[in-house]
Amino acid sequence: MASGRGIPEPVNDTNLGYLPGSPERAALKSALATMSAGRIEIPLVIGGREIRTGDIAQATMPHDHRHVLADWHAAGPEHVEQAMAAAAAAAPDWSRRPLADRAAIFLRAADLLASSWRPTLNAATMLGQSKTAFQAEIDAASELIDFWRFNPYFAQQIADDQPISTAQARNELDYRSLEGFVYAVSPFNFTSIAGNLPTAPALMGNTVIWKPASSAMLSAWYIVELLRDAGLPPGVINFVPGDAAMVSRIVLESPDLAGIHFTGSTTVFNGMWKTVGERTGRYRSYPRLVGETGGKDFIVAHASADVQSLAVAIARGGFEYQGQKCSAASRIYVPQSLWPEVRDRVIGMMGEIRMGDVQDFRTFMGAVIDRKAFTRIAGYLDHARQHATLLAGGGCDDAVGYFVEPTLIETGDPAYRLLCEEIFGPVVTAHAYPDSAWPEILDVVDRTSPYALTGAVFAQDRAAIDVASGRLRHSAGNFYINDKPTGAVVGQQPFGGGRASGTNDKAGSKINLLRWVSARTIKETFEPPRSFTYPYMSET
Repeated sequence: MASGRGIPEPVNDTNLGYLPGSPERAALKSALATMSAGRIEIPLVIGGREIRTGDIAQATMPHDHRHVLADWHAAGPEHVEQAMAAAAAAAPDWSRRPLADRAAIFLRAADLLASSWRPTLNAATMLGQSKTAFQAEIDAASELIDFWRFNPYFAQQIADDQPISTAQARNELDYRSLEGFVYAVSPFNFTSIAGNLPTAPALMGNTVIWKPASSAMLSAWYIVELLRDAGLPPGVINFVPGDAAMVSRIVLESPDLAGIHFTGSTTVFNGMWKTVGERTGRYRSYPRLVGETGGKDFIVAHASADVQSLAVAIARGGFEYQGQKCSAASRIYVPQSLWPEVRDRVIGMMGEIRMGDVQDFRTFMGAVIDRKAFTRIAGYLDHARQHATLLAGGGCDDAVGYFVEPTLIETGDPAYRLLCEEIFGPVVTAHAYPDSAWPEILDVVDRTSPYALTGAVFAQDRAAIDVASGRLRHSAGNFYINDKPTGAVVGQQPFGGGRASGTNDKAGSKINLLRWVSARTIKETFEPPRSFTYPYMSET
C-alpha cells in the first residue's frame, strides 16, 4: 500500500443545531416531507449493476408501522454467488490503486455528506430508524463524516510506519489488502456504523460484500447512492440485502472469505466464529474476525458523586434513542444515601420526556425498531412487575408505532435478571448499595455481566475514581469518568469492548484499519555477498 501523501489532518465535524429558523432545520424538514410522501424501490447492487429480484419486503416507519417508505428486493443464493464473483473481479484493480486515490473517494463522500447529502441521510435515519433530529445528526451525519475523514488519515499513518533501512539495504512494509473479500454485516441502530463497516476495509484495498440490516434499509440505500455519487468503482462494495442466515451461510462457505466486519448480537457473532473455526482448513488464509457485539453497560456512583450530573447521565444514557445503543446505560449502582434524591430527579426528567413521531422536533424519544423488539422489551417489563419494583414508566403501545415508555426499575438483588441481560430498550434497572461497600460493589459490577463494552463512574473523590478505574479495568472497553457511557467520538474515544462485547478492535482509530491489511516485509540488498564464507572462518 503506497503512502497516501497529501491526506489532510482531519477535525471532527460540527453538529448542526437545527434551531427554529435555521437553514439546516428548513432543509431537514423539507427532506422529511418529501421522503415521507414517497415510496422508493431499493434494488441489490452487484458489480455496479442494479438487480431487482422480485422477492419484495417493505421498509416502514417504526413510529408509524403502517407507513411504507420503501420496497426492497431480497437476494437469493444466486445473487450472493454473483456478489462474490463481482468482488473477486474488482479486487485486482482496486487493491493496486494508491492509497491517495482510494482515500479521495471517501474524502469526497465526507464532503458530500457534510453538504448536499446531509438532509437526505438524516431524514432517512429519522424516518426509517425512528431517531430524533439530534440523534440522527450525531450519527448519520457527523459520525459518518468523521469516519470518512479520519480513516484516510489513519491509513496514511499506517502506510508511513516503515522499518529502519541501512546503508546496505532498503527495508519496507507493504501493507497489502487481504487475499479475498470482506463480509460486512451492519446493524439497524447506527447509520454511521452501516457506512463504516464496508468502507473501512474498502479504503485499505479490499472488496466487500455488504449485508445491511433489514430494519434500516432506507438509510443503507442512500449510503450506496452517496458512495456512487462520490465515485466508488463498481464491485468494490456489493450491496446484498436479504435473509441474514442464508447470505452468511453461503459467504462463510467460500474459500475466498478473508474477513468479517460485524456489528450485532453476541449470539450471531459467536455462531459465525464457530463456523469459521470449523472450516479453517478450507479458506485461503485465516479470516480476520472483527466484531462489536452486545453490552450491558453500567453507571456506578460513589457517595461523593454530583447528584444532578448523575441523574442527567442516567436519563440521557438510558433513554436517548430508546435505549437502542450498544453503549446505553442499562444498569446503575447508587449509594443508599444518594438514591432517594437521584431516583426522584430521574423520575422527574422522565415525566418531561416527550415520546412520539420524530418529525415533531419536540420529541425526545421515538419508537423501538420493530415488533420483535417491542415484544421482547414488553416481556422484560412483565418480569419486572412480578419480581422487582417498577418506579416509573413501563407502558407499551403498538397501535400506531412500537412505543415503549422510558422505564426505571429498582431491585435489591444485584444478580436480578434485568441487571444481567441485554434488553436493548429504554429500560434502566437500579440497585442501591450501602455507602461503605464501594470496593465490594465494584466487584459486583465487574462480575454481573458477561459483557465489557462501556461503563461510567461518578465521583468527586479522586481516590474513589482511582479505585474504580483499577477494579473495573477489564469491565469496559470505553470507560467514562463523570459522564454517560454513550457518545464516543471518532478520533477522540476509539470504540469497542472485550469479553462478550466483541474483539475490541476500536472503530474510529487505526487499530481497526490494521485488521484489513496483511503486511509484507521487503528487503532490498544493495551489494549481495559473493562468497558463502565468513571472515571468522580464516585461520589467521
